[in-house]
Amino acid sequence: MMALLLLLCFCGSIAAVPPVGTQPEQVHISYPGVSTSMVVTWTTVNKTESVVEYGLWGGKLFSHTAKGNSSVFINDGPELRAVYIHRVTLSQLTPAASYVYHCGSDAGWSDIFYFTSLNESVSFSPRFALFGDMGNENPQSLSRLQKETQMGMYDVILHIGDFAYDLYEDNGRIGDEFMKQIQSIAAYTPYMTCPGNHEWAFNFSHYRNRFSMPGHTENLWYSWNVGPAHIISFSTEVYFYLEYGLDLLFRQYEWLRKDLEEANRPENRAQRPWIITMGHRPMYCSNDDKDDCTQFQSYVRIGRNDTKPAAPGLEDLFYQYGVDLELWAHEHTYERLWPVFDYKVFNGSSEEPYVNPKAPVHIITGSAGCREKHDGFIPKPRDWSAFRSTDYGYTRMRLINSTHLYLEQVSDDQYGKVIDQITLVKEKHGPDAWR
Repeated sequence: MMALLLLLCFCGSIAAVPPVGTQPEQVHISYPGVSTSMVVTWTTVNKTESVVEYGLWGGKLFSHTAKGNSSVFINDGPELRAVYIHRVTLSQLTPAASYVYHCGSDAGWSDIFYFTSLNESVSFSPRFALFGDMGNENPQSLSRLQKETQMGMYDVILHIGDFAYDLYEDNGRIGDEFMKQIQSIAAYTPYMTCPGNHEWAFNFSHYRNRFSMPGHTENLWYSWNVGPAHIISFSTEVYFYLEYGLDLLFRQYEWLRKDLEEANRPENRAQRPWIITMGHRPMYCSNDDKDDCTQFQSYVRIGRNDTKPAAPGLEDLFYQYGVDLELWAHEHTYERLWPVFDYKVFNGSSEEPYVNPKAPVHIITGSAGCREKHDGFIPKPRDWSAFRSTDYGYTRMRLINSTHLYLEQVSDDQYGKVIDQITLVKEKHGPDAWR
């Protein structure tokens, strides 16, 4: 009996031991927007060194070492709970090569992961998974995305806002759990993001600190190039959370204008003819929830007249600079639009609406799964609504070449069935394509 009691006490003491605070967790990678580079980001409870050991797949394991730095992040909740977020940039990678890596320090190392460095060629045909609104609870698409990512189906993941539901909750522990959940995707494939309304807390501090996107705007807006595309990520939330500063809205708008102007220089548009944007709240939708996208006077689409000065919207800007494809989320549904501008449909032709369309194409993909479940649609779709579904799911995209782009919607409710697909054909890009 005494031996049994001692064993139970021993086991109980083991169970009570807290996790090692120097152990890396929440590992994810991203493109920094710099040629032949990759950023590795992770979290520890205690301060440690920031080291990544890596090497080419099939070569000597951990033949290279890169060091970075960490910053303390304090959740502004009641506990003022602190963690350390580490960032290390891997440079001078061989383009399109596979690497094996782990991260941490001599106080604790992560599991071994792998990734493929960015193919720098403009003829590269990258494959994407796109989704938004994925939570820590009810992440319906996660298991399928985990499997497909580890099968090598994707070169990039685009998460179009709304993470964890919510990153700040339970003093940041919900955010920690979510980042652990997506590690099985994001440690293998670059995980590129934009902010959504569920990141609002403490002036978007969790979003600003947990991710590592290109540029110097704390991940709020940035752009990068891949294959024949220039991809722009921006914040729709600057139109809604004015308490964090109206100047953010105007700074982002001016940055977008300059970035689009640069992308449309003839030599740049010839190299990267596709311009694709990603922002959380759509300009258009046919949902029944009275969100901004259901209103003709949408803030994101046409701006705000109740600010001083008035805040410009984005539809005219994107049209002026010939944006080809606009990716959105926020609505917990999937909706594909006909080419649309100013509430009017501008198809390429009645037989081939997505062949040389005369306006941008919009895709809303916010049904990856969260605790808020589904949204609904109005009974009769708008004239510009081409296809819609309330199934949980996500979108796949392939940039085939400079003229062809393929999109398909995967339904989790229907066990991975492709329920919608289009090929967007643009023989001419830029604002001249609308004529």
